[in-house]
Amino acid sequence: MKLEGFIAKRYLVSKHKINFITIISFISIAGITLGVAALIVILSVFNGFGSLVTDYLMNFEPHIRVQIISEQGEQDYEKPYNVFKGLDQISAITPFVSGKVLAYNNGTTEVVNLKGIDKEKAELVFNFSSAMLYGDDNIASSKPIARGILGIQLASRLNISAGDTITLISPAGIEKSITRFAMPLTKKIIVTGIYSSNNNDYDSQYIISDIEFSKYLLGFKNNIEGYELRLKDSDDAFIIQEELRSKLSGKDFSVNTWFDFHKELYSVMEVERWTAYIILSLIIAVATFNILGSLSMSVIEKKRDIGILNAMGIMHNSVVKIFLFEGILIGLIGTLLGVILGYLICYLQLEYNIYPLDPTQFKIDSLPIEIRISDFFFISGASLLLAFLAALYPARKAAKVNPLKAIKWE
Repeated sequence: MKLEGFIAKRYLVSKHKINFITIISFISIAGITLGVAALIVILSVFNGFGSLVTDYLMNFEPHIRVQIISEQGEQDYEKPYNVFKGLDQISAITPFVSGKVLAYNNGTTEVVNLKGIDKEKAELVFNFSSAMLYGDDNIASSKPIARGILGIQLASRLNISAGDTITLISPAGIEKSITRFAMPLTKKIIVTGIYSSNNNDYDSQYIISDIEFSKYLLGFKNNIEGYELRLKDSDDAFIIQEELRSKLSGKDFSVNTWFDFHKELYSVMEVERWTAYIILSLIIAVATFNILGSLSMSVIEKKRDIGILNAMGIMHNSVVKIFLFEGILIGLIGTLLGVILGYLICYLQLEYNIYPLDPTQFKIDSLPIEIRISDFFFISGASLLLAFLAALYPARKAAKVNPLKAIKWE
């Protein structure tokens, strides 16, 4: 093994001269280096954007939502809560209700979503406090006027600020008010805070208030719409989802994860990530074709050496290993340099923001980067595999060289 490795190194870099084959080998190394570095940087950018989008969306959304979808489920609304108690991965639970209401202020009317949650438990499920721009996130019940928070875009359309009072009109009593010529159910609410969640749906459409007030206004009476859960680790959401589905009737309860809430968006992001990986892998593939070419020419050039080695008793397998080692060595050097270069570029972006973004046009001021060790192993493995496959054909061709003809030819 040591002999094959020594000969492979001498064939790759000669101490006495640099020939055309050596130059092609260096070009192969450079190609693999650029391909691996590009893959690492691009995938790290995709990771950064993916994590950023997920963080934005999960600020105001749970890891898992269990909704009641039948009358039987309404009667057994406490059953899911009893199931939750047996799952250690769940860190917080809040019941919720939601529905459409009309928001009125100084002649402006907007159709909005009213979401009611348990304030004390919701602080553990959502991240309201970090998103508040004006006022605070205090939505606890306060008689006679309830409290609520709403998004910056909705506040702009209604022309209100923290501390103002708006009127909410319930759709639950509109039918009765029309048939009986009575006023629909209306309630005033104090806007205690205005938030920016970086989620356009919430910023432009949602008012969040106390669950008891919301249940009364939306006509839920003593019922709830479901439960929203926060897990200790969001990656456990899919495991918990399957466990809940096995314990709760699918006819009465629906169980969805943070991925299901924006499945189309996450799917598109995943497709884009894989597309970028496949396209940039072509750079490495082209470089490995150079390995195929340089080793094939090296076999032709080294026919006399191969013949002499065979005459000295070197087995055919050893000849195969010599040229395999040479190809793998080219791939290893290129991959190692690519990993170093890719990591260096990511590090410089994280530490020194070498590619800034305009915060007036984007929600962030720098290109997001997230380095994942799994990407390094995956890209390195793919690069070395391509180098091995490229070296396989020339190595087998070298083993078939006839030693007598090779020496006579020389």
